[in-house]
Amino acid sequence: MPESDLKEHKPGWYVYIIRASDDRLYTGITTDVERRFNEHSTPKGARFFRGRQPLEVVYTENHPDRGSALRRESAIKGLSRVLKLELIEGNRT
Repeated sequence: MPESDLKEHKPGWYVYIIRASDDRLYTGITTDVERRFNEHSTPKGARFFRGRQPLEVVYTENHPDRGSALRRESAIKGLSRVLKLELIEGNRT
């Protein structure tokens, strides 16, 4: 995660997308994106990362509460890969 993104950290919940070593995209929520990214390289990480490594956080959104973050995570997970890539590139909300 770029250092500039860490300086912009606001309290609350985050929806994030991580690009994995096999170029797949993983979407999750957390209160601390940097900590969660690091956990994905350990057994505390998501099962998704067994057999692949997290490469970079490619997208984050700040949310005021866990409920709104969970709803947005679900919506993003329902998007096609093409739409997720557009979201990451800033072409879709």
